[in-house]
Amino acid sequence: MEATATNGFLQTRRGRWLLIAALAFVLIGVLWWAYWFFHARFYQDTDDAYVAGDLVNVTSQISGTVVSIGADETDFVQAGQELVRLDSSDAEIALRDSEARLARAVRQTRTVFANRDQLEAVVAQRRADLSKAQSDLDRRKDLAKTGAVSAEELSHARDTLSAARDGLVAAEKNLAASAALTGQTGVPDNPEVRAAATDVERAYLVLRRTSIHAPVSGYVARRAVQLGERVSPGGQPLLSVVPLERLRVEANFKEVQLSQMRIGQPVQIVADLYGGQVEFHGTVAGLGLGTGAAFALLPAQNATGNWIKVVQRVPVRIALEPQELAAHPLRVGLSTKVHVDVRDVSGAILAQAPRQTPVLATSVYDVDRSEILARISHIIEENTVEGSRRFAAERH
Repeated sequence: MEATATNGFLQTRRGRWLLIAALAFVLIGVLWWAYWFFHARFYQDTDDAYVAGDLVNVTSQISGTVVSIGADETDFVQAGQELVRLDSSDAEIALRDSEARLARAVRQTRTVFANRDQLEAVVAQRRADLSKAQSDLDRRKDLAKTGAVSAEELSHARDTLSAARDGLVAAEKNLAASAALTGQTGVPDNPEVRAAATDVERAYLVLRRTSIHAPVSGYVARRAVQLGERVSPGGQPLLSVVPLERLRVEANFKEVQLSQMRIGQPVQIVADLYGGQVEFHGTVAGLGLGTGAAFALLPAQNATGNWIKVVQRVPVRIALEPQELAAHPLRVGLSTKVHVDVRDVSGAILAQAPRQTPVLATSVYDVDRSEILARISHIIEENTVEGSRRFAAERH
């Protein structure tokens, strides 16, 4: 009987513990369901997220030999700062040569205009000769009726008139040919002069482009150029600049996490660099239009062989707060953990309107041409008639 009582007591104790365990699991399940229903279902998390940014490549617009490098990796550079200088000897010679060709074109055009003026005088003279020959012939015709002028003299007068007419026709054709060269323009507007002036501008641009400047402010992330290297347009980037204030996070969410995700939703980010001590804040800037596998170099071929379903991930772009980036700088490629609040689903899934401002823009490549235009005007003025006289007077 004692054994029976002991067994009954153990069974009662075991049942009590099983009941407690069952109630504990039920309580945990209820608590987990309550946590999910009231909180967790409104957030989406992923640790498949990395810092991304713009990598602005600096390239050369002309061919040349590197004679100076103004920045190295990890250096901060301002937009417009000179990063690389090329040898400018050939460009300077080309500019002087183009200026000489412009001066020669102005003088040649001035000669054409002078010839036109001379031919106009010749045409006027030929018209006068024709009028005189016509008058002489008419007078001799009248005298020939009275017998005062011989037939031979009258024939000579006709020949003189014919020669004067042919001379006028030839002079008019020469004038027309000269007028075709000059047109209705003056020396500065002549096509030959303008073409030579354009060559001067082009040579000036080449000279200016021997100095290569930073297109944006940021940090030099990579330097590939070396001193003495021969660079050319379209070659490999000389340097790469990263503007840290434009860093962002590319978070790869599972496709099942995107149903409630919208543009503009708030995001909390923790970078492994700083750990949980620093929390970044941002917003969802856009959802990718394809999975990583769809844009891979070798997309998956699921139409052949045995198929196993793999959950796909879609990149989501997250914009960061510039003030927080300035206080705690990040680096491109760092790992992060992302926590998106998806409670507000009033935002759009995709962008609804085109972007109104450029993503990135620079004015570094804009060249102030006022200096070279003034130089061109000076060359043209020096080589015109009035300019040549004034230049000679200044020299004396």
